[in-house]
Amino acid sequence: MHLLGMDTNTSFRATNLDRHRDLLEPVLTLAELAVQLCVSVQTLYDLRSQGRGPRGFRVGRQLRFRVSEIDSWLARMEGADADRHPVSGQ
Repeated sequence: MHLLGMDTNTSFRATNLDRHRDLLEPVLTLAELAVQLCVSVQTLYDLRSQGRGPRGFRVGRQLRFRVSEIDSWLARMEGADADRHPVSGQ
């Protein structure tokens, strides 16, 4: 009879978890980002150590990167590359 006082309304809890998940911005792990960019994990570590990589944060010992930060970082790299290599005729 120990289950009498237990909350068995899992649909309420699941709904709240889904709502909370919708509020969180998606993140990628270091390995996921490396796969997306077709580079090695070491390349991303090297870029970060040089101050040229995306800003991330740690969850325990694992690095995570917000998708919005990755997008901003890529835009900054594209802009810097365009400045170094302007399209001829412009």
